[in-house]
Amino acid sequence: MKYVDNILQTIGNTPLVKLNNITNDVKALVLAKVESFNPGNSIKDRMALKMVEDAESDGRLMPGGTIVEGTSGNTGMGLALAAIVKGYKLICVSTDKQSKEKFDVLKAVGAKVIVCPTDVEADDPRSYYSTSKRIAEETPNSWYVNQYDNLSNTKAHYEQTGPEIWSQTGGKITHLVVGVGTGGTISGVGKFLKEKNPNIKIWGIDTYGSVFKKYHETGVFDKNEIYPYSTEGIGEDIIPENVDFNIIDHFEKVTDKDAAVYTRKLAREEGIFAGNSCGAAVKGLIQLKQSLKHDDVVVIILHDSGSRYIGKIYNDDWMKEKKFL
Repeated sequence: MKYVDNILQTIGNTPLVKLNNITNDVKALVLAKVESFNPGNSIKDRMALKMVEDAESDGRLMPGGTIVEGTSGNTGMGLALAAIVKGYKLICVSTDKQSKEKFDVLKAVGAKVIVCPTDVEADDPRSYYSTSKRIAEETPNSWYVNQYDNLSNTKAHYEQTGPEIWSQTGGKITHLVVGVGTGGTISGVGKFLKEKNPNIKIWGIDTYGSVFKKYHETGVFDKNEIYPYSTEGIGEDIIPENVDFNIIDHFEKVTDKDAAVYTRKLAREEGIFAGNSCGAAVKGLIQLKQSLKHDDVVVIILHDSGSRYIGKIYNDDWMKEKKFL
């Protein structure tokens, strides 16, 4: 008989799928790493499990404890799966920008969800950063995950996602394209790939309203760059410790509208039902197509599933309200 002992053992080994239509004017071979094949439907399953296991091993997370985390939804889902299998409680703190589907899914797998306003400073006591820290301090036998500064996030992708991509491309990858939020994916995968071949280009996808691109290019944290945006899962108004700017060769900004439109195009032209940041990653690559040659091999990481965005990106009324259609 062939089976695994629990759902956590199905994390990873996601497929690499060639894009054929949406990138038809890009000279290179473009391959999508489709992370919605993970059991929690996103790449965050990988780092959620790693962060939990590392916290267990060094005593930060004790038996019967409560996991507390600020999340846009996907990390929360990965933590929920780990909490169910390993016997923990979970409190997820999120923002009112996130889709209703994300909250419904978290509740369905037993998480308590607390929603905070998006449009406040990171150090405001109402922000989801501050609220999640406060809840962890007030809750007995709890562990605050802090995916932004928890380096087990990066380590998960260095140990697992990077080697998978290297193996699947037979070492022929020349460019990696990744949306950047916590920075764990791009830093972990990028570090592994650069150690294998320092000529591989690592391109980060950012959004307007985020500080990453300017900080990378100038070293200046410019608060004037910060304003509300609708693209979920990428961009930040802080500098997470997981973002290793030395590994990233270039940041490309993509508009909210283009991210939404290209997310829908992925579904309609490739049959890949992906999330909001995935469209941003594809459009970012297309914006950079002049830098690519025929023999290049590009891997784009498609972070999550479209099922979390039914009421937004895949809803015509929402798209029209945002003037994206």
